[in-house]
Amino acid sequence: MASAIQTASSEHTSLPGTAVKKVGRAWRRTTTVPDGRAVTPKLTIDVLVGIPKETSVFATYPLIIRGIRKRAEIETRERPELGEIKVAVQFLAPSAFHPEIDGLRVRRCKNGGKRGTLFIYPYEESAVEMVSQRIMTVSVLESYSRLGIDFVDTDDATAVSTLVGMLHASGHTRIGFVSWNYPIAGHWVSRRFGGYAEAITTRGLALQRDWVINVFDDRPRLSPDEVLAEAVRNVRENKVTAWVCAADHQAYHLIRGLKAAGLRVPEDCSVTGFDGVEPPAGLPRATSMRVPHEHIGSSALTRMVNRIIYPSSPQRKILVESQLVPGETISTPPQT
Repeated sequence: MASAIQTASSEHTSLPGTAVKKVGRAWRRTTTVPDGRAVTPKLTIDVLVGIPKETSVFATYPLIIRGIRKRAEIETRERPELGEIKVAVQFLAPSAFHPEIDGLRVRRCKNGGKRGTLFIYPYEESAVEMVSQRIMTVSVLESYSRLGIDFVDTDDATAVSTLVGMLHASGHTRIGFVSWNYPIAGHWVSRRFGGYAEAITTRGLALQRDWVINVFDDRPRLSPDEVLAEAVRNVRENKVTAWVCAADHQAYHLIRGLKAAGLRVPEDCSVTGFDGVEPPAGLPRATSMRVPHEHIGSSALTRMVNRIIYPSSPQRKILVESQLVPGETISTPPQT
């Protein structure tokens, strides 16, 4: 298990056997230690990142964690009634997370403190459910609607629709959609595909299933290299002139592969991504949507604090808008 990284952070919940005092518009919760002193309970937020720490290429979680930490400092400074606040970050692949046998990750604080868990990226829903039944839980970049837990995410569908609109405005009518196959894909791929499908159909274009890779359950799941081969084949045989990729790391892999196959981007084929990460050396910047990951982390921390203070409040679904990153990978389609 990866070691925990601790820093300042914030959150709170009703504490059994504590006195509650209203201070202005804030709430101060106190408890009594054996020597009779009244102290404010400690808050600990476990942040579980659903990716091994060494898998860092194109990773966006550092910005999310930065947002969590910055917001934690603000909450600690501006809301002292929350008490001592700590954040423990763990990099843990979803396949390695077994809360039913690993109680450490859902442990409660000692001396009357409280805990909460922030999940970054998709985990198995059954594992998230088990944790959420014991302590306050907020999800980041994944929704678990059946569980009724709060989540903070980006407005995927609207963002992808914007990219499709740009391609169509440039003259593209044969536009495909690419995703990679993930052990636990979560809902982000389907939401981004949903934005693509809606944008295609509302523009009167045909939704060609053969131009959609790693989305439909009745189609074979392809590895990244197989995705590349299928994309190249569609460009050459079916005259697909543009690919909408579900993420930037997929887009840059595709751009590099198209180039190796003798196809120029964007002259022979346009490509869009999603996330707005920096391009690898030697590759053009992909036209993409930048996700405000730091702001998402900040919002998730605040949501956790409020969830713990008001545990009975309705579920919150927070969507943060992405920003267009004009790149170098969209051009008019080639003349045939």
